[in-house]
Amino acid sequence: MIRFGGGALGRVIRSGVGRRRVQTVVIAVATMMAVASAVVAGSLIVAANAPFDHAFAKQQGAHLTAQFDPAKASAAQLKATREQAGVTASAGPYPSTTVQPEDSEGRRMPALTLVGRSAPKADVDDLDLKSGRWAAKAGEIVLNASFSGPAFKLGDTLKTSDAEGSSTLTVVGFALSVSKTADAWATPAQTRALASADSPLTSQMLYRFDSAGTDKQITDGRKKLAAAVPSGALLGSQSYLETKRAADQGAAPTIPFLIAFGVLGIVMSVIIVGSVTSGAVGSGLRRIGILKAIGFTPREVVRAYVAQALIPAAVGIALGVVLGNLLAVPLLDDTEQAYGTASLTVAWWVDVVVPVAALVVVGVAALVPALRAGRLRTVEAIAVGRAPRTGRGQWAHRVAGRLPLPRAVTYGLASPFAHPVRTVAMLLAVAFGTVAATFAVGLTASLTAVGEAQDPEDRAAVTVFAGGPPGGPGPQPVQANPEAPPETKPETPAPGNSEAPAADPARIRAAVEAQDGTASYYGTSQEDATVAGVTGSVMVTLYQGDSRPGSYEMITGHWIDGAGQVVVASGFLERTGTKVGDTVRMTHQGDSRDLRIVGEAFDTEDDGMQLHASMADFPAAEPRTFLVEVKSGVSPADYAEKLATAVRPLGGDAMANSPSEQDNFILILQSMAALLTLMLVSVAGLGVLNSVVIDTRERVHDLGVCKALGMSPRQTVGLVLASVAGIGVLGGLIGVPAGFALHGVVLPVMGHAAGTDLPPSVLDVYVPWQLVLLGLAGIAIAMLGALLPAGWAAKARTAVALRTE
Repeated sequence: MIRFGGGALGRVIRSGVGRRRVQTVVIAVATMMAVASAVVAGSLIVAANAPFDHAFAKQQGAHLTAQFDPAKASAAQLKATREQAGVTASAGPYPSTTVQPEDSEGRRMPALTLVGRSAPKADVDDLDLKSGRWAAKAGEIVLNASFSGPAFKLGDTLKTSDAEGSSTLTVVGFALSVSKTADAWATPAQTRALASADSPLTSQMLYRFDSAGTDKQITDGRKKLAAAVPSGALLGSQSYLETKRAADQGAAPTIPFLIAFGVLGIVMSVIIVGSVTSGAVGSGLRRIGILKAIGFTPREVVRAYVAQALIPAAVGIALGVVLGNLLAVPLLDDTEQAYGTASLTVAWWVDVVVPVAALVVVGVAALVPALRAGRLRTVEAIAVGRAPRTGRGQWAHRVAGRLPLPRAVTYGLASPFAHPVRTVAMLLAVAFGTVAATFAVGLTASLTAVGEAQDPEDRAAVTVFAGGPPGGPGPQPVQANPEAPPETKPETPAPGNSEAPAADPARIRAAVEAQDGTASYYGTSQEDATVAGVTGSVMVTLYQGDSRPGSYEMITGHWIDGAGQVVVASGFLERTGTKVGDTVRMTHQGDSRDLRIVGEAFDTEDDGMQLHASMADFPAAEPRTFLVEVKSGVSPADYAEKLATAVRPLGGDAMANSPSEQDNFILILQSMAALLTLMLVSVAGLGVLNSVVIDTRERVHDLGVCKALGMSPRQTVGLVLASVAGIGVLGGLIGVPAGFALHGVVLPVMGHAAGTDLPPSVLDVYVPWQLVLLGLAGIAIAMLGALLPAGWAAKARTAVALRTE
């Protein structure tokens, strides 16, 4: 700042910054919020760019996870495989086995791959310890981070099996492996101790290759490793490419959402910083004329006013970078959970590019009006600084004067037309704030609709199991995070009975019908089937009875209402090239049927390849689960308890369904939308605040005249608020349709990224009264931004206002 001058020029700069304290503070605060918003927006856009690849690189993820037989390949032989051509790094061998533990309440977890590691750090698969600490002794276990949450917490205990005398393990930490190399970790000694004849010990090796971008390259690397050890020593392997494809598909729906908010934040930041700075310089034209009158050169005037803008803006930029990093932390944590990746942080270059860009915007925005002021003749600068250009906005005052409103209000309504550039900047700020609010409201409603549309079978009041681990729908006793990979999700045993005896579905059905309080029910069963033209088997849910209470949301067509029909998801239609109305041949247990596609359901299970058909088409199938609705006034818990007493002797069980909790992924997106919207609306309000402060300062002499003529403080407040009312109305009229359109563009893109179209219940979420209220949000943003300077203008004493220049 020394180059901007010392002596008289330095005193002018310091005087300008210190004399207009309110305006200086507003510039600093508005710039701070704009820069913070840009830092957050830029961080989210960076996070949305190939999140798995960044996390994989950060953790030095394993391109290939290989399991070896320790009886055929010694530790020395396995360590020697790192010298193979193409291998750039390796880790291991680690002892590995499989366990199927029970939680503290006796509920069985899925089979877990347990690996013995003495520390999370390694040359390959450098684990991210999310919470707690690493297992340091026998009796301790670290779980995959996908289990962290309501199901398991630090300090919980697990029994390694349901056998008498089985070991008890205490959860001491949660860790994340982007490569999905294990579900749990313990010390090497503990892992070896838990191996058994049913779950033998293996040796795990992790490898990174110099070329691993394709399946063929991974396969070639695997062949070289297999040839480097004794025959039969390599038991199996896992390529990171499958994990990458699953992770990318899971992250894809959030990318359009983050980019939409990121672009809104960056554009609004540029608008606010530019308008704040140019307005601050432009409002000082009269003082510029005075400086030129006492001998300052045009170049010195330009330097002085650019410096007066840069000083508070630089302070705001520095604070904005700090605030942006603080605000980005919870949002990046949410993004990390949504993506299931390693810890995300603000990219260093975002903290460099954003402040540099903000300084450039401030410099350009200050330089343009300063150069204009420097070229003005002294008398002209003083005249222009005293009042707007002659005749500007006079027509608006004449038109407003004819309105049947108080004169203070009409004066305020017409005042924005005196400064059209400043008014446009204020209008854009209000419009962008309204766009953000409208988009956030629609997004939240759509995400809520998505949550309600998922797992429609859970809407039933009571689930009745017909014995054995049911393959049909129903509540899961132990639930990891929804983003957990399929291999870490729990199975669904009948409550309290992991090996229930086989039951006769007809007898279970009869018991349900005979139970007092039964209103309606239907049966389901999930079966493997094959479809002509589709490689491998597909999962089909077969329904017995009236299944409409458990129907999925339909995108097109209708739910199954009889035999010979099948409902499919968008993924099936896309992969098979079929459409609603076509016929497909399905085979179940050797029984083939031609079924007509009658509907496209909103169903993302099994990558959209799950089918829904009537059990009447496949007589060999029997229901494994019954979903029951109870009569009005009947307690589902009491009903389930009584029914369980009747069906347990038959090999079945019954339990009341608790109200479905919203998907963790959906809650993450909703919280992110709320915080981002609050930031953007705050930035918009600060933009209005700055413009009104400048306008009020410029018109303080006129306000003094009005006060001298009898204008009351209340009328003064009305005048200032009226000056932004029209901008608020117009901003709402622009912002609401734009936000509505943005929602209509982003939501289908999010759906397509998840491999599905979206039903009308997810897309058509706005109701008329909401749009009206959102339109009023533009007025609210404008009014809140103008409230502080309106209060200042009302409190200003008449004599002081008349003396102020």
